[in-house]
Amino acid sequence: MSSSTVITNIATLITNAPSPGDTDPLGTVRNAAVVIEGDRVVWTGEASKAPATDNRADAAGRAVIPGFVDSHSHLVFAGDRTEEFHARMSGRPYGAGGIRTTVAATRAATDAELEANLTRYLREALRQGTTTFETKSGYGLTVEDEARALRIAAAHTDEVTFLGAHVVPPELADDPAAYVALVTGEMLDACAPHARWIDVFCEKGAFDGDQARAILTAGRAKGLHPRVHANQLTHGPGVQLAVELDAASADHCTHLTDADVDALAHGDTVATLLPGAEFSTRAQWPDARRLLDAGATVALSTDCNPGSSFTSSMPFCVALAVRDMGMTPDEALWSATAGGARALRREDVGRLAPGAYADLAVLDAPSHVHLAYRPGVPLVTEVWRRGVRVV
Repeated sequence: MSSSTVITNIATLITNAPSPGDTDPLGTVRNAAVVIEGDRVVWTGEASKAPATDNRADAAGRAVIPGFVDSHSHLVFAGDRTEEFHARMSGRPYGAGGIRTTVAATRAATDAELEANLTRYLREALRQGTTTFETKSGYGLTVEDEARALRIAAAHTDEVTFLGAHVVPPELADDPAAYVALVTGEMLDACAPHARWIDVFCEKGAFDGDQARAILTAGRAKGLHPRVHANQLTHGPGVQLAVELDAASADHCTHLTDADVDALAHGDTVATLLPGAEFSTRAQWPDARRLLDAGATVALSTDCNPGSSFTSSMPFCVALAVRDMGMTPDEALWSATAGGARALRREDVGRLAPGAYADLAVLDAPSHVHLAYRPGVPLVTEVWRRGVRVV
């Protein structure tokens, strides 16, 4: 039988599992404790009422939150795009090829180099409280390179996304239809066994609505569930397509019509906002307030990638969402934990309630509000994943 552990002396515990009739969506418990058995939470409540356990850990009056759920990242890559970022932030034109620069470096890298890079950023994210993450392919754009990216990712997470439809590679730039045929045919056949999700960058300069529909429909026929890079740079069909196809998430959601907002509010597709991308490109911020007020479910994620959002820090994204996207500290924390879980259609992460995985972060602060109140400060002092203290 698994041993049990109580983490007690918690100033504020965020469960994301409110009791019936509780109007606080965070399910906050003060002067709290959490009991863990094996890899699961078995009890939460006031510390004075905690059951007897085999082991005890003292939170020392700190806040405890669910581990962050980062539902959108691009971590299987090689190379560096410092010069591109430097030029953009300095107001200078830059002629390098963006995503295609990373594609060239990724194709040239060995499996070992790609995996070492991936695990480096996973350790970085874990230290900042991320206990569940999704990651994508999309920097190989050949059958072999996309499949190996997914194999490498699948060794580290169950949440793996096939993004062969990131951009059309240079060798097929004059024949995008041939590339769509490859993505929906031989590439999909090679990649589907290693992935849970299929994604497409539905955007001007990438894939249009018809191409995106064909790719997502083909993936669904192979057992992969859709997600969509939608409405990031311009208004487009991505959000409507995502809702129509019951995609788990429409990601970015920067340029939305009233009809887009209404579709998200009345469907099961989560609007995943990625403030690191706007921060790193000086682009227009997504309007989280508009989505939340309409009743849409919102997630926050890092979009960690070497070009447009090179951050693995969910606390940083929480602070940006509060400062620049109209979210309250409570909404931002929920979106970075339970919202991310919704975007992955998971019930066992993103909350601290009996039956959920014992994934949590201890903050060197009395309240989760400090994540936005003290931006840039490394507040995560302990991380527990699957019932084990890993940081």
